[in-house]
Amino acid sequence: MPDIKVAEGYVPGAIGGIVSLHALYYHEHWGFGLPFEAKVAAGLAEFLERYDASRDRLWVVMQEGRIEGSIAMDGIHRETEGAHLRWFIVSDRLRGKGFGSRLIDSAVDFCRSKGFRRSYLWTFEGLNAARHLYEKSGFKLVAEHYGTQWGKEVKEQRFELRL
Repeated sequence: MPDIKVAEGYVPGAIGGIVSLHALYYHEHWGFGLPFEAKVAAGLAEFLERYDASRDRLWVVMQEGRIEGSIAMDGIHRETEGAHLRWFIVSDRLRGKGFGSRLIDSAVDFCRSKGFRRSYLWTFEGLNAARHLYEKSGFKLVAEHYGTQWGKEVKEQRFELRL
């Protein structure tokens, strides 16, 4: 595939590109709307404003200047809750080509290199391809409940990885 790279850390346009990928995908496939897009945008902006490379990391998949995927490891609560895996997505253009595995491997390797004891993520039932990647990396489902934090009722799931 031409001109694809994985950049580490902030790149110009990261917030808009990552939010756009999430908003378009989750609207098309799950009917999510403005509450979801606003939550992603606010959370991502807050994360990047307090970004500390000693505990946090962002990876962005770039193709010909476009953001085509992302994942972040938010380590602000690493000692109490664990490092929070967030904003994992790969565009339709690149899905199924190994970039999802590469991103998750980078995030887990980062946690191990920093000596974090655990990582966790929140997702929801039905995202089977992502769940497969999480479980392949050692994440285990530890909790489920129905919630509406993303603007529509879904069965939310928490996965954890002991490192």
